[in-house]
Amino acid sequence: MPWQNNGGPWGGGGNNGGGGNRGPWGQGPRGPGGGGQPPNLEDLLRRGQDRFKDIMPGGGWGKRGILLGGLVLAFVWGITGFYRVEPDELGMVTRFGKWVETTPPGLHYHLPAPIESVATLSVTTQRRVDVGLTTNDGVRGLRRENPDESLILTGDENIADVAFSVFWVIDDASRYLFNVQDPDTTVRAVAISAMREVIGRSRLQEAQTEGREKIAREARDLIQSVLTAYGAGVQVTQLQLHRVDPPGAVIEAYRDVQAARANQEQYRNEAEAYYNDKVPQARGLAEKILQEAEGYRQQVVADAQGQAARFLSVLTAYNASKDVTMQRIYIETMEGILRNMNKILIDGGSGTQGVLPYLPLPELGRAPGTGGQ
Repeated sequence: MPWQNNGGPWGGGGNNGGGGNRGPWGQGPRGPGGGGQPPNLEDLLRRGQDRFKDIMPGGGWGKRGILLGGLVLAFVWGITGFYRVEPDELGMVTRFGKWVETTPPGLHYHLPAPIESVATLSVTTQRRVDVGLTTNDGVRGLRRENPDESLILTGDENIADVAFSVFWVIDDASRYLFNVQDPDTTVRAVAISAMREVIGRSRLQEAQTEGREKIAREARDLIQSVLTAYGAGVQVTQLQLHRVDPPGAVIEAYRDVQAARANQEQYRNEAEAYYNDKVPQARGLAEKILQEAEGYRQQVVADAQGQAARFLSVLTAYNASKDVTMQRIYIETMEGILRNMNKILIDGGSGTQGVLPYLPLPELGRAPGTGGQ
C-alpha cells in the first residue's frame, strides 16, 4: 500500500529512527521506547471542550449563555422574513406551500422559512414567444430552436414555413404561479397548436396576401381561449405574423408557380375583357335582327291582310254588279299599265286607209339635245 514505507499509516518512521512518528494532527505522542502511538481521541475532545468553556462567559454555558444564544438565533431567523416587492411586481406569499395572500409593491414581512415563503412576479413586463424566427445567440451563430415547429400544412395541402410572435402578460398572478407548472412552455405549445389549426383551415395564397390579418386575429383569440380554459392567468396582447412562405428547399419552384399563376390570371382577365366587349355587341346585333324581322313580319302580314280585305271588297262588288265591276277593273288595270307610257291614239273610224300623217308633238316639247323614246 502507498503508506508502507518502513513506517505506520501516518508516514512516520518505524524502529529505524528516522523522521519520528507524526499523525494526521501533527506530532504524535512518543512512547518510552521511541515507537509511534495513535492519538487519544478522548483527550482531544476533552481539550476542545476546555477551550470552548474558556471562550464562553463564566467559563460554561449556563442559563444566561443558552438564553443569549437562543435570542441571537431567534433574531437572525426573524429578520429573514423581510422582503421587498419592486414597483412592477406582486408578492405571492405561501404558507407550507399554500397561497395565503398577494402583496403589493413595497417592503413587507412574512413568517420566516420554512413556515412561509414568497415569490415575486413581474406583472407589467410584456413577455414574448417567437416561433420560426432565426436568432443569433452569439455562440453558434444564426439558428432556430426547432426548425420543424414552423412547418405547417395548409388547407390546400401545401407546406408553409410560418414565423410569428406572441406577446403576453401575467393577468392573474395566483393562477399563473399555481395552476400551470411551466407557464412559458405552455404558452409556446398552445401558440404553435393554435396556429397549426388556423393555418390548416386556410389556403396558402390566402395566408400570404389578404388573409394574414384574419389568421393572426383568429390565432390570438384561440390561444387566449385555450389559456383561459387552462386557468393559466395569462393575457395575450398581440400576435404578429411575420411570414407565411414555402419551405426554403422549394421556394424557387414555388416562385415559378406563382409567376405562372400571375400570367394565368392576366390571360384570364384579358379573355374576360374580350368576352365582355364582344358578347354585348353580338347580343345587340341579334336583337336588331330580331326587331327588323319582327317589323318585316308585321309589314307583310298587314299588307297581306289589306290585299285580302281589298279582294273581298272587290268580290262583293263584283257579285253585286258584274258588268260594271269588270269594266272598272279593266279601266283601272289599263290605267296602271299605260300611266307611264308614251301613247299614240289612232282613230280608225274616220274611214281613212293607207298612210296616216303623224306629227310627233311629244318630241317637240322636249329640250333640244336630249334623247328619249
